[in-house]
Amino acid sequence: GDAVSREAALGPPRRAVARSRAGAQRSPSLYSAMFIYLCKKIAIPGNVRLRCISWNKNQGFIACGGEDGLLKVLKLETQTDEAKIKGLAAPSNLSVNQTLEGHSGSVQVVTWNEQYQKLTTSDQNGLIIVWLLYKGAWYEEMINNRNKSVVRSMSWNADGQKICIVYEDGAVIVGSVDGNRIWGKDLKGTHLCHVAWSSDSKVLLFGMANGEIHIYDNQGNFIVKMKLSCLVNVTGAFSIAGIHWYHGMEGYIEPDCPCLAVCYDNGRCQIMRDENDHNPVLIDTGMNVVCIQWNHCGSVLAVAGSLKATSQDKDINIVQFYTPFGEHLRTLKVPGKQISALSWEGGGLKIALAVDSYIYFANIRPDYKWGYCSNTVVYAYTRPDRPEYCVVFWDTKNNEKYVKYVKSLISITTSGDFCVLATKADENQPQYVLVLCNSIGTPLDPKYIDIGPLFVTMTKTHVIAASKEAFYVWQYRVAKKLTAMEINQVARTRREGRERIYHIDDTPSGSADGHLDYSRAIEGTRDPICAITASDKMLLVGRESGTIQRYNLPSVAIVQKYTLNCRAYQMSLNCNSSRVAIIDLSGVLTFFDLDTRVADSTGQQVIGEQLKLERKDVWDMKWAKDNPDLFAMMEKTRMYVFRNLDPEEPIQTSGYICNFEDLEIKSVLLDEILKNPEHPNKDCIINFEIRSLRDSRALIEKVGIEESSQFIEDNPHPRLWRLLAEAALQKLDLQTAEQAFVRCKDYQGIKFVKRLGNLQSESMKQAEVAAYFSRFEEAERMYLDMDRR
Repeated sequence: GDAVSREAALGPPRRAVARSRAGAQRSPSLYSAMFIYLCKKIAIPGNVRLRCISWNKNQGFIACGGEDGLLKVLKLETQTDEAKIKGLAAPSNLSVNQTLEGHSGSVQVVTWNEQYQKLTTSDQNGLIIVWLLYKGAWYEEMINNRNKSVVRSMSWNADGQKICIVYEDGAVIVGSVDGNRIWGKDLKGTHLCHVAWSSDSKVLLFGMANGEIHIYDNQGNFIVKMKLSCLVNVTGAFSIAGIHWYHGMEGYIEPDCPCLAVCYDNGRCQIMRDENDHNPVLIDTGMNVVCIQWNHCGSVLAVAGSLKATSQDKDINIVQFYTPFGEHLRTLKVPGKQISALSWEGGGLKIALAVDSYIYFANIRPDYKWGYCSNTVVYAYTRPDRPEYCVVFWDTKNNEKYVKYVKSLISITTSGDFCVLATKADENQPQYVLVLCNSIGTPLDPKYIDIGPLFVTMTKTHVIAASKEAFYVWQYRVAKKLTAMEINQVARTRREGRERIYHIDDTPSGSADGHLDYSRAIEGTRDPICAITASDKMLLVGRESGTIQRYNLPSVAIVQKYTLNCRAYQMSLNCNSSRVAIIDLSGVLTFFDLDTRVADSTGQQVIGEQLKLERKDVWDMKWAKDNPDLFAMMEKTRMYVFRNLDPEEPIQTSGYICNFEDLEIKSVLLDEILKNPEHPNKDCIINFEIRSLRDSRALIEKVGIEESSQFIEDNPHPRLWRLLAEAALQKLDLQTAEQAFVRCKDYQGIKFVKRLGNLQSESMKQAEVAAYFSRFEEAERMYLDMDRR
């Protein structure tokens, strides 16, 4: 592998790290959030209440069990051949909907054997049934009943060879996949309620009704009780809501990542690196918990349960999402009386929730580590066989890919032809690296910084990274020298490579302040940074209170403060820096005009005004690079294009927007790419033309060049003039072609039309035009025909 390692990084010598209060803390959260919204609801016939649900990760079957022996297997199928609406945007229907007969009591446990495609279920009477798939339907394969006690939990080990079954009365049975008993044991005087295997199948965890967790070896010998740090100072009764041990099948998001989650009904939770971890991550979710589950790659823990609503007497159902380090990502509110279980889909893009007699589905839009620079999609993923992130630079024009391996990757940020990878320098020290790369992943210049780069943005000349308290500005090249010669080189001048750092509470004047003094940067603040964005003219820094601070670039003088009534999660400036788009944590998109002067309620004149437009459930947006009034946004599974705050009709897609220029939107289906990240497919790149481009093209085809030029005159854009010029060329209408090329400032085009005008023969002109449009075979044939005459 052509790894970007820290040793190879062409960087400054490592500096001693400022070891103050920051040294004592865990490094800041470097896992980006995600967006989630409810998308579908399925009713169980007869209003039967559901107790449990489990989604088969390999084949997509969903098993759900409930009262009166209810057991169903469902499957959501997407029938679509159209590439654009692949993935989440595709309409999903139930392709399998089978009721499995066999249980009489309430079905309490359903668990899949992924490797051998078996389903194991048990009910309140202690009856266990193993089901297998035959010709598309599920049939009873084995049946077992101890008649003494009820099954509380069942778990298959990682390779699907063994199942461990625990009964309420303390009985434990370990059986093989073919139905033979391997060993049994009676843990006298205990009431069992949960069981989990370690990933190597050497350790079993038994959860007790009194909340203790006992660690056993795989032969049933007691080793030790687990240390439960999350229960310190807890009073009152509590029980285990869930134990889930992620087995590392899809790799880990960082080496030595916490992967064993234990959660109690009182909301206390701990996440451990292994069963003996004495320094686990502790979370107090502040809710009543019924169920927990890791997603497919151990990067997100979902915790389902309810909260006491302050205003009403009734509880509200919620699902909270956390990273393995205990950082809260999102909250999803769920309708209904009582949530009883949840399960993730195999790719981590959907989650199923059992609520009363319904199954709710929610779609998840992950905040992938990705970017787009000069025709290249850059994306990162983890592999089970490597501790680093695999970062792919996929040149979509030539369909070539360059792969780099990067340790402790935090984020990917792109602009123009460059890309910045933010990484953690070292496990033990709070030091970070910003590596500037070109579009094939060659590291050009690394910078070591002592603040955690939670937020990174870049322009053609600057890279800005911010922690919660401070931001670092690095001028990586000078605007004047952006000639064609050194587009991919980073040259050196006195201004260039200049690094400065500012505390968010300071008011820099833009003179000589901001040199690299990290001691100030790690002082706390009451109003932390929550988002940043920059253009060639300015830097905007959003704070949790709703304040936005505006700094001029490159001087970094603070010039304005604005007040918003939301907390920004993502901000984006349009191409002339007159407006900023803000997406908040709950996916509401709003807009703010930075330069309008308006009178406030007291009659004072203030600068800046919130615009009337507001959209909900938005997870991505991009301004057009060449028009300050055009932007595209993703709302659930639809893309909308807005011109002057008016929407065009939406397009079904779940792609992430790479680029918007020349009236065309380039979008990438990252969900599809990351299903098979080693072989990205060009079908996953989609180009959408916006309406004025489609309309102009249709006009030219239907009503001809004269009338179309009037329409383009009314809706001018260089891309439309080029379209007209090319249409006029095809018809050898050289006068219109020349005028249109002049309007879109295409010097080559103007020269070409002049040259055509000097040619005598009509067929010669047609051959030249064919060559101009790269239809070389056609041009060659025309030239040959002329010679033959």
